[in-house]
Amino acid sequence: MVAAPEQTQTLETTLETLCVNSIRFLAIDAVEKAKSGHPGLPMGAAPMAFVLWDRFLKFNPKNPKWVDRDRFVLSAGHGCMLQYALLHLAGYDSVTLEDIQQFRQWGSRTPGHPENFETEGVEVTTGPLGQGISNAVGLAIAEAHLAARFNKPGHKIVDHYTYVILGDGCNMEGVASEAVSLAGHLKLGKLIALYDSNHISIDGSTDLAFTEDVGKRYEAYGWHVLHVPDGDTNLAAIAQALTEAKAVTDKPSLLVITTTIGYGSPKKAGSEKVHGAPLGGDEVTATRQNLNWPYDPFVVPEDALAHFRQAIGRGAQAEAAWNETFAAYQAAYPAEAAEFERVMAGRLPENWEAALQPVTEMEKSTRLLSEACLNALAGAIPEFLGGSADLAHSNMTFLKGLPEFQASSYEGRNFRFGVREHGMGAILNGMALHGGLLPYGATFLVFADYMKAAIRLSALSQVGVIYVMTHDSIMLGEDGPTHQPIETIASLRATPDVLVNRPADAKETVAAYAVAIADRKRPSVLCFTRQGVKNLPGTSVEGAKKGGYVVVSADNPDLILIATGSELELATKAAAILSEEGKAVRVVSMPCWELFEDQPAAYREEVLPAACRKRVAVEAGTTFGWHKYAGSEGAVIGIDRFGASAPGPICYEKFGFTVDNVVATARQVLG
Repeated sequence: MVAAPEQTQTLETTLETLCVNSIRFLAIDAVEKAKSGHPGLPMGAAPMAFVLWDRFLKFNPKNPKWVDRDRFVLSAGHGCMLQYALLHLAGYDSVTLEDIQQFRQWGSRTPGHPENFETEGVEVTTGPLGQGISNAVGLAIAEAHLAARFNKPGHKIVDHYTYVILGDGCNMEGVASEAVSLAGHLKLGKLIALYDSNHISIDGSTDLAFTEDVGKRYEAYGWHVLHVPDGDTNLAAIAQALTEAKAVTDKPSLLVITTTIGYGSPKKAGSEKVHGAPLGGDEVTATRQNLNWPYDPFVVPEDALAHFRQAIGRGAQAEAAWNETFAAYQAAYPAEAAEFERVMAGRLPENWEAALQPVTEMEKSTRLLSEACLNALAGAIPEFLGGSADLAHSNMTFLKGLPEFQASSYEGRNFRFGVREHGMGAILNGMALHGGLLPYGATFLVFADYMKAAIRLSALSQVGVIYVMTHDSIMLGEDGPTHQPIETIASLRATPDVLVNRPADAKETVAAYAVAIADRKRPSVLCFTRQGVKNLPGTSVEGAKKGGYVVVSADNPDLILIATGSELELATKAAAILSEEGKAVRVVSMPCWELFEDQPAAYREEVLPAACRKRVAVEAGTTFGWHKYAGSEGAVIGIDRFGASAPGPICYEKFGFTVDNVVATARQVLG
């Protein structure tokens, strides 16, 4: 086996040593060629990764999307050359040797952190620490739910594990704590995390800031914890720990594996110097000598490559066996088999949108309209499920008549995420990326800031998670500035590929949900009122689906009023007054900027003609960004300070959200 780094004797050239060092040197050479990257983690974690991929992980390199594959997540995404090396060595077509050599270069399939949309075989996008392990909780939840829903006695078509490699940084991040706490509560026995405990972070030894006993913390969370004290050389101990972890079915497992970062480097092993920078030419040469590696850069010994590529045959056999299992399932349960194929392919049921039609006639707060939509969709889309961050009765997100997802009822569709907004967002990403589920999560809009990193990764990962955000403005009232979102919507709109939708009434709420369900590549943030709203003349589902549309018509308008959400009513009332004064006033509802920008230029010009430069935008939030639509000759009625603690209607009035103020502002703009 491989010797510890402090030993100087020549290492044995056993097959296992060749395989482990093949991983190490592909990482070393790629980082060196790129002059950028993190070689230390791949060098230290190579033994655990080899054991996992060689003896335990169920996958088919020639069909990376096989539905019953085990899921592997590299939560410590900075060490991504570990994953790229494994994908290449195992025979994935997505990572060639040329791709390895183009690590971190423009257009390569080996970007600086793992990206699911870029590299086949990468399950989730990782890099921001703690997100990967949290995604993995979502993957494990998805497996548990689908198994409970579809498996039958004697017919197990959903039966796979989620494995994670995480590091000290992941265990420091709060999002990980939120997610693994929930995983312990849910007793997710098919979630196994390998903790690369090398006691080094960017600034140096973890003793500088991180001295807790991580294993005991996970035990307190309800995890099964094992320790492998020699993760550098003891492959048998790693394998034994994985075997024991798989035998524990009522708890997730954490394997605390002590390793040496940068293992094999004579001068830099065990230090932060090998964490985030190339070794340097002299140290690469010294490491080759130290690990008895006579091969040129990017050369993999034939024996090692042949051993790794056995994964192709194993994977084909595993998938073929599953296909036989599924064929028997189809024969016994044809309807369930067809449904399983549908949800795993991501196809929505036929005529699902018709379930939303009755909601268009309701008149209440958009929060309550959202509740009606959620329950209508739950009946039409069996894979639609989700919950709230301990605010179900405020967000109105409980699916009536359906069971809860708990350790005793994995078939449940109502989730209790607890007060864990950030963890919830990251878990939702994993649930969606697994396939077979269409998840939503809810909280107050102001707490989107607590989960912004996860929302951003929803967008980056191209996954259509639905975020239900209620209490969307100062109108929530007495809870005051801490709970009143001012800048929140603007910050979300600034995030690429996020659909931020603030509907005004029933038809627009239905449209918001219809778009959110149909768009499986972009997340939606749906912003709903606490206060009641009226159904307004001129609103429409089809118009709202375009993001912006004309609600009150006026040919060759003198003035255009633009509004979202509850402020649309103010705009329509102000338009009526101004029209009586002889002004041609158009009112445009703009519930979703992103959808409006998706429309052809001709449509956008039709709605907001450039010739009409007199415009007033109205929204109960920051004015930031609105001048794009209001223009240099227009005005924006908004809030550029924090809110106040008072009854909602009083806040609304004091901050200028009245018909009189809209009219007065319009008159000023008109001159």
